Amino acid sequence: MAAGSLLTLLDDITVILDDVWIMTKLSAKKTAGVLGDDLALNAEQAVGLSPERELPVVWAVAKGSAKNKAMLIPAALILRALAPWLIQPLLMGGGLFLCYEGAEKLVHRWEHRGEHKPGEVLSAEDKVAGGLWESQKIAGAVRTDLILSAEIIALTLGLVAEMDFTRVFLVLLVISLLMTVGVYGLVGLIVKLDDIGLSLQKRAQAWLRALGRFILATAPRMLALISWLGTIAIFCVGGGILVHGIAPLHHAVEEMNAFVGLLAEGITGLVAGFVVVGLLKLVGRLRAPKV
Repeated sequence: MAAGSLLTLLDDITVILDDVWIMTKLSAKKTAGVLGDDLALNAEQAVGLSPERELPVVWAVAKGSAKNKAMLIPAALILRALAPWLIQPLLMGGGLFLCYEGAEKLVHRWEHRGEHKPGEVLSAEDKVAGGLWESQKIAGAVRTDLILSAEIIALTLGLVAEMDFTRVFLVLLVISLLMTVGVYGLVGLIVKLDDIGLSLQKRAQAWLRALGRFILATAPRMLALISWLGTIAIFCVGGGILVHGIAPLHHAVEEMNAFVGLLAEGITGLVAGFVVVGLLKLVGRLRAPKV
């Protein structure tokens, strides 16, 4: 009798794990685009850091990302049970904030063109571990990760909406762990490309030394490209959230091919971001004391 109950329990656990694994794979495919954007955005945060601070900063952002997901999973489960209609408006607000951050970043680059750029020598204060510049980078990355993580969890939640609480919780937990480890593991690899290149140059094999020289020659250009890709990704993710939350736009984008649809989402995010920046600047001028 006891053996039969144990076998039944093990069978139930196996079925649950199989369901969780299948839905996790489906969720990973559905959120792959967000994962790519998340990778570009977080790799951008390490641009301009001194080599000895790259991995500590990536680790700090990874811990922040884990905390974000630890907060978002129970919040998503509570909303699913009590107010599922709130999930989309909250996502829309997060998407609009992403668009604003991207537009504000472009405006800042334009207004301060010719001044300090990523990769240039920083002041003594900035070089200090845990200094203001580094802290701002970490805070910005964690804040952006919060919105991207929310989208990943919301997309996953929509995919497993019909499943029971245990399966939903496990799928959300597994996909969050996979995304966090995958993204920040790759970010750590990207930011240490120069060290990898230097290490390869010391090897005995000629092809490894050639590979090391190639990595060292291309790493700076790759990091510069990642910085711009991160900004583009902000508009694509933010615009995508807005488009998917507005039925007419969503249906229009669905009829486009993948590239044109992504471009439309990016343009939507760009326009929305500059509208918000413009409105905030206008409000700031109106509220400024007259001289």
